Amino acid sequence: MSTVASRKQKGRSLQNFVRDLMRSLSIMSLSPGDIESRPMGSQGTDIILSPAALKRWPLSIECKNQERVNLWASWDQANDNTIEGTIPVLVIKKNREKPVVVVDAETFFHMVAEVNT
Repeated sequence: MSTVASRKQKGRSLQNFVRDLMRSLSIMSLSPGDIESRPMGSQGTDIILSPAALKRWPLSIECKNQERVNLWASWDQANDNTIEGTIPVLVIKKNREKPVVVVDAETFFHMVAEVNT
């Protein structure tokens, strides 16, 4: 049985993983303060991006670290929290599994096509 505190810690851990990964990939162009993890229970996207970070990463990121994710409710939440001009992204993870990123199909295929041109 998990407690509220342990569930929040799992969520915070995933947010910090995403934040740290984005920071490591932006080392030359951004400072650590440009990419922050939102405190648990706060409104808005789970990863807070400065205007400079939004230019590099035009994403609105929602993180869910749960054994059973209600995908559609989580996707709705990601869309509801999307900042204008950014792409909604849902990062999901469960115990002992790698995180998975969910984006809509058109966005995904446009991104792959752009990388391959």
